[in-house]
Amino acid sequence: MRKLIQITACLAFLLASIGSSHASPVRIKDLVDFDGVRGNDLVGYGLIVGLDGSGDGLRNAPFTEDIMTNILERLGVNVTGEQFRPKNVAAVLVTATLPPFARAGGQIDVTVSAIGDAKSLLGGTLIMTPLNAADGEIYAVAQGTIIAGGATAEGDGGQVTQGVPTSGTIPSGARIEREIDFNLGSLSDLRLALRDADFTTAGRIEQAINRNFGRGVAVMLDSGTVMLNISATRMRSVAHALGRIENIEVEPERKARVVVDQRSGTIVMGEDVRISRVAVSQGNLTLRIQEEPLVAQPNPFSPGETVVVPRTRAAIEEEPGIGLAEIPSGASLSEVIAGLNALGVSPRDMIDILKSIKAAGALHAEFIVR
Repeated sequence: MRKLIQITACLAFLLASIGSSHASPVRIKDLVDFDGVRGNDLVGYGLIVGLDGSGDGLRNAPFTEDIMTNILERLGVNVTGEQFRPKNVAAVLVTATLPPFARAGGQIDVTVSAIGDAKSLLGGTLIMTPLNAADGEIYAVAQGTIIAGGATAEGDGGQVTQGVPTSGTIPSGARIEREIDFNLGSLSDLRLALRDADFTTAGRIEQAINRNFGRGVAVMLDSGTVMLNISATRMRSVAHALGRIENIEVEPERKARVVVDQRSGTIVMGEDVRISRVAVSQGNLTLRIQEEPLVAQPNPFSPGETVVVPRTRAAIEEEPGIGLAEIPSGASLSEVIAGLNALGVSPRDMIDILKSIKAAGALHAEFIVR
């Protein structure tokens, strides 16, 4: 009895704390992106060698032969007019992200993906591959041994594959050769771009920054932008000002949102979702059709022929469902889900019910289906 009382008291305290809690404060660095402080995407086209017979078939991927010929000719090997069909090479696309303020000589990770009919990149080595940005300039050069994301094995009668063997990564596989021309210290104003635009959150960020500095250094421009006056911060540099601002905590305002994944039957909802008064009824209808042909044949030594007589059994079954249930006005979505779970509604049926409630205009939240 004492243990039961303790468990009941703990549950009561937990429910009370959940009901009275608000959104946890979040650092500004986790809510916004600083204007100009961003990464840059890089891409390159290269060749992988050293594969164990799992490379491109050169007849199906002629571009592999072209890049292999170009690389050998740059190394002084003349292969013009030669017929060679190696199975240990594969053409790949190499992608990477150049982080902000990356300096020449630094190293970044790269991702390698096959573009031909190679079966696996396991154990391969990427030959020196220049990586270009959107402006066409080379900012890094990639090379190294690939860590494949899977494995495959096959025999005469079957094949098994685990993961994605045609894609892999090279940790610190690219060396930076050119820096992005961006001078942060020359800025007099800097914009803070909210990742989730919201007027309330932007206003709270403005108030928190001004309160921290004790004067007006930030102003909200719109729901997704807060302008920061660098000179008004009186800090030694822009970097010092951002280092102080990014750790200020703000309580963000969240939108009422329901996210549904139809493939897995997953439902994720926010605590601010509300439902107006509505009645819900749900049931399943099953149609069964079964073919049972009957063979009819004449008696022995009597005239006639054997025939097949079709026989079909059709039935319609309707499950009782949950009946007609009324949802009171102002009920939270968590209360509705708990009630439907108590009635034994499956997750996929619950998704259909939520869609219908949204279509009826009773679900007051952004409904996202993936």
